Amino acid sequence: MRGLLMGLRPQGALWHNGDFLCLWSGQTISQFGSQVTQLALPLAAILVLRATTFEVAALGVVEMLPFVLFSLPAGVWVDRLRRRPILIAADCGRALALGSIPLAYVLGELTLGQIYAVGFLAGLLTVFFDVAYQSYLPSLVERGDIGEGNSKLEFTRSTAGVAGPGLAGILVGALRAPYAILLDAASFVVSALFLARIRREETARERVSGHRPRMRTEIAEGLRYVLRHPFMRPSILFVAISNFFTTLIFSIVLVYAVRQLHLSPATIGLTFTLGSIGSLLGAVAATRLTRRFGIGKTLIGAATNAWALVLIPLASGSLAIPFLVVAQFVFALGSVIYNITAITLSQAITPDRMLGRMTASRRFVVWGVIPLGGLLGGALGSHVGLRETLWIGAIGASLAFVPLILSPIRTITSTEDAEVMAQPHNDALLLRAQAEPNVASSREG
Repeated sequence: MRGLLMGLRPQGALWHNGDFLCLWSGQTISQFGSQVTQLALPLAAILVLRATTFEVAALGVVEMLPFVLFSLPAGVWVDRLRRRPILIAADCGRALALGSIPLAYVLGELTLGQIYAVGFLAGLLTVFFDVAYQSYLPSLVERGDIGEGNSKLEFTRSTAGVAGPGLAGILVGALRAPYAILLDAASFVVSALFLARIRREETARERVSGHRPRMRTEIAEGLRYVLRHPFMRPSILFVAISNFFTTLIFSIVLVYAVRQLHLSPATIGLTFTLGSIGSLLGAVAATRLTRRFGIGKTLIGAATNAWALVLIPLASGSLAIPFLVVAQFVFALGSVIYNITAITLSQAITPDRMLGRMTASRRFVVWGVIPLGGLLGGALGSHVGLRETLWIGAIGASLAFVPLILSPIRTITSTEDAEVMAQPHNDALLLRAQAEPNVASSREG
């Protein structure tokens, strides 16, 4: 707790960087607002429109579709254009889309089709916002402050994840779901205003040739960059394996908690809240651990956190609640430490012109396996058994760190060290692009 309080004190160079504080303030407000809509949008479908179980589940699919369909093209556009206007446009677009829900409700015209459309559009704009802000950070702060910036951004994201659902529940109960969504729309307006206050000018994106390459060529270049990179490939492989098996677990954990552990909804909510505190501590500890142990050791140490998930199938009787809390706490702690460290490493070693595509390509791969893990978890849980499926997920997730152990990541001590080690790969990428003038000069139709 003392470390957490220390993390909240105004420490570090970025507390004096007004432009970063504008980005951070906007992201913080937006994160808390989004927690409201995550609860209020499906509740509007359930309580106002009397949607069926399938229709509500379909809403979740619709909201996730943009992350699968548009992540790669978003990376290309983020690398082609200046990133701050993309962030502001995404915020304004989400405000307008979400604001249409309470307006339609007041006019008595709210439909399930509109909720689906808003969910899809908000998801699409979130794809662009998320890719752009992670790509924008390295141009907004000094190279040595990227880790601190990621820690602060992750801390507020984690705080919103812990406190947001409770706040959302209170607002939805006090107002009504459509009116609660109006608050999220307002949060995106405030976020856009903070982003508009950033004064630091972005440098124009450099091009390898005088002409703009085709989108599919740039997408392929981004995928090739991350999948062939000696540091990113093992990291992406680890995260993809981990996401697959942990999604397999968490797709059925609520059913397991209710039907086999016989926990009430309030108790389940409490275990998730207590477990989520690990993410706050991870956000505070990440940069300290990296400075003390080095990037490689921190990544590998954080990646072994999945061992705690074996406590979930072991939970029973009086140990059920403690085991669930510890499992989620340790997993959240390690996951946030890994995310901050890995993202900082990726941003430090990636050329500026590739940052958008790197972020998008990485997300496309590691998030693309999530629906597969959820489907397999549901199928195995139904036909093999809940506890048996949880064991499969826990063992698979616990072994996901093996690609990191076998990679050169374990030798990295600092971002400066990593940049030197990654330079040959970046030089080879540039030479390849320069050697393909016919492809690079083709225009998009």
